[in-house]
Amino acid sequence: MRRRKMMSQINVVPFIDVMLVLLIVFMIATPALRTGEIELPSVGQTLTPSRADPIEVIVRADGTISLREADGTKLNRSSAVSRVVELQRQRDRGVVIAADRAVRYDEVVGLLGALHAAGVKRVGLAAREGN
Repeated sequence: MRRRKMMSQINVVPFIDVMLVLLIVFMIATPALRTGEIELPSVGQTLTPSRADPIEVIVRADGTISLREADGTKLNRSSAVSRVVELQRQRDRGVVIAADRAVRYDEVVGLLGALHAAGVKRVGLAAREGN
C-alpha cells in the first residue's frame, strides 16, 4: 500500500478568478462615478476683478437690516433687496452680508435666498477672525 503525501501548495486559481471579476466590475463602475464637472479658469484667461467696494448689508441682533451706504437707515428685507438690486445695476459690485453673531441662521439664509431670487450675483458672507 502506498502512502499519499500531503500537498502543501496553494491553489491560486480561485484567487485569480475573483481578481478578474473585481477588475471587470471596477472597469465598468468607474465611468459612472463622475458626479459633475466644473470649469476652471485657464492660464491664458485674464480675470477682471471688481475695483468697486462691495455693497455691505448689515443684519443686527434685533433683526434690523441696513446698508452701510444708506447711513444706517433701517430697512425690511424686501426694501433692502430692492435697494441692493438698484445699487448693483448702477455698477457691477459684489454684495457682502455682515450679520451679528446673535442673529439666527435662518434669517441670514432667508436674506441670502431673497437676494438670489432677485437676481443678485456675487453674494458673500463677512466673517471676522478670532473670537
